[in-house]
Amino acid sequence: MSNPDGLLVDIAATVESEHSNQMPLTVVVPGAVITGRLAPESLWRQRVAEVLEASDHLKPFASLFAAAAADGTGAPPLAAGARPTHLHLHVARILQGSYGLPHTGGMYRIAIDSVSSWTVGDLSYSDQ
Repeated sequence: MSNPDGLLVDIAATVESEHSNQMPLTVVVPGAVITGRLAPESLWRQRVAEVLEASDHLKPFASLFAAAAADGTGAPPLAAGARPTHLHLHVARILQGSYGLPHTGGMYRIAIDSVSSWTVGDLSYSDQ
């Protein structure tokens, strides 16, 4: 999508300004449907850094995500008038058939301009 959906950008901006991580969202991007909860970029970076730091093999990459949080505030806030360009989803799953991958949820960063459609809500499957 070359022209990002203004409402989706507004939702992302509100999540950033309110530091809320409770907004469930499902997006369609080329090749995937991803469902999860929107998080502010600072929280998303912090959680990714924590996961990487706990891994012997991936620890060197943690600093790339934690660098923005060096001052304790996380990613720098959006400048006045700046609009988010990415969605940051946590406890997110790629929906594949009747499965969500990974089962426990992951961390995804999605360019807003690549979202072709979206809905508020976290999609899940039930065996019932």
